[in-house]
Amino acid sequence: MNKSDKKFMAEAVKLSFKGMRTNQGGPFGAVIVKNGKIIGRGVNRVTSTNDPTAHAEIVAIRDACQNLKTFRLDGCFIYTSSEPCPMCFGAIHWARINKIFFACTRLDAASIEFDDNYIYKEIVKSIDQRDIETEQLLRDEAIKAFELWRKKYDKIKY
Repeated sequence: MNKSDKKFMAEAVKLSFKGMRTNQGGPFGAVIVKNGKIIGRGVNRVTSTNDPTAHAEIVAIRDACQNLKTFRLDGCFIYTSSEPCPMCFGAIHWARINKIFFACTRLDAASIEFDDNYIYKEIVKSIDQRDIETEQLLRDEAIKAFELWRKKYDKIKY
């Protein structure tokens, strides 16, 4: 980790304190950097917005995408005060962020009752073994949209 990395991580950590102190949500902050400049910031806003997806990383991704007017964050780094949960990890991949830097581990988060390990364990289970009952319906109807997408000539790939 170089001097710039430490500076960006310090900003993510600072945001984690700010968001918590202003009762926006849990103690999590994130920044997204491109070409040495912060282009997106986020604090956890789950409780203040009643949005379970408003984790700091997701908020920072949304901010960066709006600021750059794109849904792809190629060439970007994310600095987050805690190891990303499975949802945030997935979003980071979908956004095409190049590197993740994190401060606290998921075990540190679990010690304050933010336990992502349950989700990690659920993901690898077969569908019929998961705690949330899941049932497949209307595949034959739904697959037609996929078939049209495959043939669509003017689609924007992501």
